[in-house]
Amino acid sequence: MSSDTTALKKHSCAACGAQAEWNPSKRALICPYCGTVSPAELETDSGLIQEHDLVEALRDLPNDKRGWLTDRRTVKCQSCKAVSVFDPTRVGQNCDFCGSPELVDYDEIKAPVRPESLLPFKVDKERVHNIIKHWLGKRWLAPNALKRRSLVDTVIGVYIPYWTFDSKVYCPWTAESGDYYYTTETYRDSNGNRRTRQVRHTRWYNSSGSIRHIFDDVLITGTHVVDPRYLPKIEPFPTTELVPYDTGYLSGWIVEHYQVVLLEAAKAARAKKDAFVKGLCAREVPGDTYRRLKIFPDYSEPTFKHILVPVWILNYDYGRSRHQVLINGYTGRLAGSYPKSAWKIFFLTLAIILAVALFIFLANMNA
Repeated sequence: MSSDTTALKKHSCAACGAQAEWNPSKRALICPYCGTVSPAELETDSGLIQEHDLVEALRDLPNDKRGWLTDRRTVKCQSCKAVSVFDPTRVGQNCDFCGSPELVDYDEIKAPVRPESLLPFKVDKERVHNIIKHWLGKRWLAPNALKRRSLVDTVIGVYIPYWTFDSKVYCPWTAESGDYYYTTETYRDSNGNRRTRQVRHTRWYNSSGSIRHIFDDVLITGTHVVDPRYLPKIEPFPTTELVPYDTGYLSGWIVEHYQVVLLEAAKAARAKKDAFVKGLCAREVPGDTYRRLKIFPDYSEPTFKHILVPVWILNYDYGRSRHQVLINGYTGRLAGSYPKSAWKIFFLTLAIILAVALFIFLANMNA
């Protein structure tokens, strides 16, 4: 297969010929114009999902693992630098991440690594509307005017790229373990009276050991555009529910092109694994405390896969501030920012000051 992949599947409506789109609530391809359900059968057997040898892929991924398996247009936003992939028939497209109309075609030296599995959208737009409304309703400091706005009109659904990494690890470790012991010492207080107290000491000794662990689907995001403060907060994306890549799931949806390449993602996964392994080793160190912990991890059988996960994104402006809200398109989990009312903050602060003053006054009265 060449890197210039041609369309292998079209998902046209059998009734009117329009392009059918994946409908999260009905879990099927539905025509957005006449409502006809497409008879197309999408891949759902998770047993077909394969892991790929990481070492071999870092040397050179073959062309038959690249491309989107359908005609897609790839554009780059000149404002926020997001790279988006969508149906080439769509015109007048603005950036789905910042709203900028400054989109230019994005040409690559090689076709992208094709995702071979994904989580299809499960949460539909109506449920997203209710999730956002409920979330804002609990934000006491949010301006009342914001709660009255119909923000759901600007929500978009995007498939976000992720990499997953598996491996086994055997890790010897060394450390200095510490056991606490106590002695009694005598001292004089501020009035010159003799008193005693317990003083804690640490007895140090060398220790060592090893651990074994199997990593399964360590997630590393492939995006630089979605706010990194909030994306981890809407995880996890249940990778046990992945389905094989099928262009039908992408029909009618935007796909973000990964900007974190495989090598960068592999390095980030290694750092994440190292931190986790160090924590496992720390729990194995005997004694009451430890210091100078050193780990020597040996990873084996490293594999990876490129996946797409569903995320609803809400970008909105309030006054001079820009905010982003993310909703997990599979679980409905939400994280994001919102403006705070200056008046509400003022009255809350005033109430706290008055409460503290009242407490001090009552304490002095009872003294």
